[in-house]
Amino acid sequence: MTTATLAPDTRTTHPGPPPAARSISLSQTVAQSITMAHRGLIKLKHNPEQLFDVVIQPLIFTVMFTYIFGGAISGDVESYLPIIIPGILVQTVITASIVTGTQLREDMDKGVFDRFKSLPIARISPLAGALLSDMVRYFIATTITFAMGLAMGYRPGGGVIGVVSAGLLVIVCAFAISWIFALMGVLMNKASSVQGISMLILFPLTFMSNAFVPADTMPGWMQAFVNVNPVSHVVTAVRDLANDGHFGIHVVWSLLGAAIIVAVMAPLTVRTYMRKT
Repeated sequence: MTTATLAPDTRTTHPGPPPAARSISLSQTVAQSITMAHRGLIKLKHNPEQLFDVVIQPLIFTVMFTYIFGGAISGDVESYLPIIIPGILVQTVITASIVTGTQLREDMDKGVFDRFKSLPIARISPLAGALLSDMVRYFIATTITFAMGLAMGYRPGGGVIGVVSAGLLVIVCAFAISWIFALMGVLMNKASSVQGISMLILFPLTFMSNAFVPADTMPGWMQAFVNVNPVSHVVTAVRDLANDGHFGIHVVWSLLGAAIIVAVMAPLTVRTYMRKT
């Protein structure tokens, strides 16, 4: 009796692509980003202290800067309000975008994004969702700044349409800038480092701008910087919209700059995030 010898099966099986590597449509990416944004809103609900900066800062800065600089720069507080309210708005909302990078770093340290990476979702959706949820914080800061200005006597000549357009412009620009801080959150090892370096960058940009005083009152060398400072362009655009209802070239430059930042920083942030996690 002979024993048949079975040849080993040398066929190899090729498993399908991992869930996260499958093709995901644009509509699915948007839906997943919105779901991740909802997660961020739930975090705000359970941690309302994250809103302190966008609630308290506009109140304190508006009152403090208006009564300190108003008489010296414009002669009285009422005449200074059309200058300072757009400046405070831009400074507050852009500064609030720093939190995006610090919270992203904290979530990565806790391993939250490692779990997201294993899910069958678009790679950009956890990052985009976190940034989208922060737009609620920007909206709160915008609303409180304008409300405080109105309470102090600010009467925007652009009307409701001008004020709403100015608010939307600031929120769009802050969303774009938040991608820069998101990249810093991915690259750096500590949330405190992200916050410290971000403030070191933003403070000169916001204070060495036309947000609080006219540029022509500054030394010549500083005026040269102020005139090319992107924050100055956003502040001027907000003033044009809110005070005059004018959609000028500074609005175009602000929107174009925001689009370029997102186009460059979003893919770079996602690629860096994929390598770091």
